[in-house]
Amino acid sequence: MDERRPGGMGADGRDAADRRAGGRNSGEKVCIKAPYIDQSGAYPTGCESVSAVMLLRFLGVGISVDEFIEKYLDKQGFEERDGVLYGPDPRKYFCGSPYDADSFGCYAPVVAKARRRALGSGYTVTDETGVRLEELARRYLDRGMPVVCWACINMREPVVGPQWKLLDTGETFTWISNEHCMLLVGYDEEGYYFNDPYDNNGLICYPKETVEERHRAQHMQAVGVRKNGK
Repeated sequence: MDERRPGGMGADGRDAADRRAGGRNSGEKVCIKAPYIDQSGAYPTGCESVSAVMLLRFLGVGISVDEFIEKYLDKQGFEERDGVLYGPDPRKYFCGSPYDADSFGCYAPVVAKARRRALGSGYTVTDETGVRLEELARRYLDRGMPVVCWACINMREPVVGPQWKLLDTGETFTWISNEHCMLLVGYDEEGYYFNDPYDNNGLICYPKETVEERHRAQHMQAVGVRKNGK
């Protein structure tokens, strides 16, 4: 997670126990009850790890956020060469440290790889980048499974930049600021429900159109999980 602008929305505060699987008929609500973790304080840029651990705990895996970060998450730092900033490819590494407020974040392939390590062979983990939210709801939420999903902090506007050169290729990479990762747990006619780890937002509903725009701004990234044999 990367924070670059002030502002935000308030939390919804509703209980997540109400869940009904099935199609997305008009007026229907699906909301899956999943464990909630607040990233505030300990994990200022750790939204990806916190969201992944919320899902792992939903699946019954006894794991802490620290264990996920230290044992399973690939991380790489930045360095300066002749006045030019070089850094990681967020499709391969977390950029910096989730414990550092000045770090950035990582993209879906990194979370998918870490979650495969944490889950083992009983589940199939899929990078769902490029899949529309409505289709993610059909594939996962309607079957009772939350999804780790990228958008923007408190649905703020995305901000283009900063840039750095990638350590492995020298290619110039442009980060989209206000990047944020949450656990998508439901929807209704008006919005999508998330366990949002930012600033103890808790269970919160954001308007569908806004979520879809912010999801597109962050490359339509998501990571899904299915239990093998289902």
